Amino acid sequence: MAMMGRPGMSDAQKRELWDRWKAGESISQIARALDKPPGSVFTVLKSNGGYVPPVRRKRPGTLSFAEREEISRGLARGESMRSIARSLGRPASTVSREIARNKGIARYRAIDAEDRSWDRARRPKPCLLAHNPALRQLVAEKLAQDWSPEQIAGYLAKTYRPGSGMRVSHETIYKSLFIQARGVLAKELTKHLRSGRPTRRNIHNTITGQWRSQIKDAIPISQRPPEVDDRAIPGHWEGDLLLGRGLTQIATLVERTTRFTVLVQLDGRDMHTVTKGLAATMTRLPEQVRKTLTWDRGMELAGHKELAATTGLQVYFADPRSPWQRGTNENTNRLLRQYLPKGTSMADLTQDDLDRIAHKLNTRPRKTLEFDTPGDRLAALLR
Repeated sequence: MAMMGRPGMSDAQKRELWDRWKAGESISQIARALDKPPGSVFTVLKSNGGYVPPVRRKRPGTLSFAEREEISRGLARGESMRSIARSLGRPASTVSREIARNKGIARYRAIDAEDRSWDRARRPKPCLLAHNPALRQLVAEKLAQDWSPEQIAGYLAKTYRPGSGMRVSHETIYKSLFIQARGVLAKELTKHLRSGRPTRRNIHNTITGQWRSQIKDAIPISQRPPEVDDRAIPGHWEGDLLLGRGLTQIATLVERTTRFTVLVQLDGRDMHTVTKGLAATMTRLPEQVRKTLTWDRGMELAGHKELAATTGLQVYFADPRSPWQRGTNENTNRLLRQYLPKGTSMADLTQDDLDRIAHKLNTRPRKTLEFDTPGDRLAALLR
């Protein structure tokens, strides 16, 4: 079957993806469950506008993939169509049509024939807007005036009588916008939707009770000591994961007062790997510069209590979708992209490699430090 996404997914994986999406899981949750990049998940979701497609089923009596394999093997052995048909218990005409519509005897391949059979089976029923030009034009005009699909549906129901052919549900309008394969409404009209989303969002997709908010006993940033904000006292860190191509990543930590950067090699982004890696690296630093660590809401630091017990760092968690609360770390990650561009795999990076990159940042003058280097500032504090 044709693959879709980066990298490709099997039919079983795509079915699980849609089942999880229907159940209300987020893109991040689905990506973790399937061990696929979030971009691959989004690509599949966008292919159908976020609408869960029905399970594909073959019509009874159609050839199975196993039968197509037998046809392919029979042709390779030089058997006649009648002989192949007898071995399958099928009419010779069925085998003949199958071969003729799939490139003929010399080029017949079972997998290609199977793919084409599924493609031919896609006979979507034209939606209401497709065969009613007047209604389609009216809906497009209202969308261009920034009306929502629900407002349009309500207006039509109030203006036109039942049976007039000038009524349509708001979901049909959304589907006609998001499922571009329908070719009914121009894609540009989605820009007039207030949400700005490229896909239809499942009503169950909320962050309430989801994976990223289930960190036990997480201490919010609002409870962080005021001394952290003024940067007068060193030892307060911000951290996050910097992601690479595929499922590769490193941890980045930066000290707020000196901007001293520490990079941590990680073989995975699960809780145990991240906790162990951070603990091993941070315990190499003097105790007086290990006071607090502010992290985002990622579940990779769900083991924050263990990290605190090992390193002495009190861990605080930023508010959801508030990267400015870790602005020093965000800025440092942008600087790191000079050495680790987006799309670069970090799988082969060793801790020595990362130490060399961190050394470059820590020995570069910084305007915010009056052109001192982070290394010099930290050394001065430790003397």
